[in-house]
Amino acid sequence: MQLHIMFRYSLLLVVLLGMGDMAAGDWPMFRGPGGRSVGGDDDLPQEWSISEGTNVAWTADLPGRGVSGPIVVDGKVFVTASSGPQRDRLHVLAFNSETGKQLWHRQFWATGKSMCHETSANAAPTPASDGERIFAFYSSNDLIALDLDGNLQWIRGLELDYPGAGNALGMSSSPVVVGDVVVVQSEAQGNSFVAAIDRATGETLWDLKRPEASNWCSPIAVDAEYTIDKQPAVILQSGEGIGLHRADNGETLLQIATECESIPSLTFDKYLYAPSNGIQVYDILSAGLEDKDKPVWQESKLQPGSPSPVVVDDQIFVINRSGVLTCGSTASKEVKWKVRLGGRFWATPVLVGKHLYCINADGKSFVVSLNEDGSKGEIVGENEFGEEILGSPAVADDGLFVRSHAHLWKIAK
Repeated sequence: MQLHIMFRYSLLLVVLLGMGDMAAGDWPMFRGPGGRSVGGDDDLPQEWSISEGTNVAWTADLPGRGVSGPIVVDGKVFVTASSGPQRDRLHVLAFNSETGKQLWHRQFWATGKSMCHETSANAAPTPASDGERIFAFYSSNDLIALDLDGNLQWIRGLELDYPGAGNALGMSSSPVVVGDVVVVQSEAQGNSFVAAIDRATGETLWDLKRPEASNWCSPIAVDAEYTIDKQPAVILQSGEGIGLHRADNGETLLQIATECESIPSLTFDKYLYAPSNGIQVYDILSAGLEDKDKPVWQESKLQPGSPSPVVVDDQIFVINRSGVLTCGSTASKEVKWKVRLGGRFWATPVLVGKHLYCINADGKSFVVSLNEDGSKGEIVGENEFGEEILGSPAVADDGLFVRSHAHLWKIAK
C-alpha cells in the first residue's frame, strides 16, 4: 500500500461533522449523526407487537417501494419512495414525528436509469439534511432539494451531466452534507463520479472521476476544524482504496490503497474502520504522517455482510452474511464474542444506550443487550414486523423509526 498526502495542511485532529443548525436529537442522514449508527439516550422498548399495537406509537402508509432509511429533523420524519411500472415516479414524504400525521407529499419524474434489481428500488439512497433542507437522492441519479415544508429549492438530473452513469442493478450510495456542499457518489461500470453540489444553489462546485466498478458504499463527512486551514473534508471508499478529500475543492489529502468491500460503508470514530479483508483499523489522527496507510489492527473474523460496522467506545459490531453478530475490541485487538441472530441482513443496526437493535430482511428484529463487563451480548427481545425490511432504521424523538416498502413505524414506549 502507498500513502499519498498532499499537505500544505497539518491534519492534527479530525472529528465527526456536526452541523451547527442541527438539533442534537436529530437523525439527519444514513446511519445518523456522524454516520456511526449510534443514537442518544432514548428509552426504547425491547419488545413490541405490530399486530396488537403494543409499543407502536403510530403507523403510516407509504407509496410504491423504498429501501432508503428514514431521517428525522426538527420533529419531522422524512422518507423517500419510488413507484410506477418503470419505477420512475419519485416520492418524498414528511410526517409529524410525534403523531405520524402526513405533513406533505411531493412527487417528481426520474430523468436517469430508474429500473433496478427486484430486491431494491429507485428510492435506495437515504436522504440527508443540513437542518434547513432535505436532499433526496435516487438510484436514477436524480438529486432533489426541498425545504422542511416541502418547497422545491432546486433539482438536478445528474445523468444528464454524466451520461451512462448507473447500472441495471441500481445504486444505493447515500448523500452526505459536509461544509457548504452535499456530496453524492455514483459508481458503476459506466461514467462513475463523485460530485459536490452547493447545498444552497444546486451548483456543482467540483467533481471527481471514480473507478468504473459497482460500488454501493456511502461517503462520510468529517470536520477539519483542527487542521491549519480549517476546511471540512469527505472520505470516499471504493474497491481501489480510501481517500480523504477537501470538501470545498475535492483536493486529495490522504489516499490509502486497500481493496474495500462494495456494500458496507466504512465507519469513523477516533479510528477509521474499513471493511477490507474483514475489518482494517487505521489511525489517521495521531501526530506525524508516516505509516498512516498501514492498519494498526486487522481482523478477518470481523467480516461484515451488507450492514455497515457500528463502533462505540473502542468496540466494533458487525453482522456477517450468515446473520452472526460479532463484537471486537480495538483496545485489546481481539474478537470478544459472537451471537447468532439468523436470517439475511441489509439494514445496518443501531446502538441505543446499552442495546443494539438489529432487523433482518424478513422483518424480524433482535434486541441485543450489551453487558458493561464486556461479556457476551444477550438477545433480550425478538419482534416481528411481518414485512420485508431493507432500509436502516433511525433513532430520534424517543422512538425507533423503521420503514418497509409499504409502511413507516415509530416504535416507542
